[in-house]
Amino acid sequence: MGLALAEAALDAGHDLVVVSGPVEVKYPPTIRVIEVVSTEDMLTQCQRFFHTCDGMIGVAAPCDYRPVRVEPHKITKTGHPLELRLIETEDIVAMLGASKRMDQWVVGFALETEDLRLRALAKLEKKHCDLMVLNGTEAMNAVTNAVEIIDPQGSVIANFSGPKGEVARGIFGVIQKRLIA
Repeated sequence: MGLALAEAALDAGHDLVVVSGPVEVKYPPTIRVIEVVSTEDMLTQCQRFFHTCDGMIGVAAPCDYRPVRVEPHKITKTGHPLELRLIETEDIVAMLGASKRMDQWVVGFALETEDLRLRALAKLEKKHCDLMVLNGTEAMNAVTNAVEIIDPQGSVIANFSGPKGEVARGIFGVIQKRLIA
């Protein structure tokens, strides 16, 4: 979905900076791609570029949790259970949404499995988003997607389904009309 949205924005004549984790996606050469490995690296790079941008689309979630401690070497089997402790990572969209200027916009994505609209609306508010795109788990690693776009009043303002390229053009059309124009 990230590639499809980047191509839709590029086709609409916009300059882009894509901050991406390790994915098997080839972006067009005219798009500036900043590759990162961790959620912390992604946050740093997003903060580095966000102040120069008109807006941000948080298409895919990076890891929500990370290990409390990372071992520098292989963990050898001991025959005993291993306890893994995780802590939450920073919420990149929420942090950028909270720091946006009056002339900037933020669009988030909510991938939910239950109470879909309620959770998407809660995310929209918590993350200071101007729009939230709701989709389900069937979108992951698929060539198609089905989404709803929710505004800050909780109204579903658009629905799109089909190949991800078509869905992305629909989403970006709403962004263009409601947030950019």
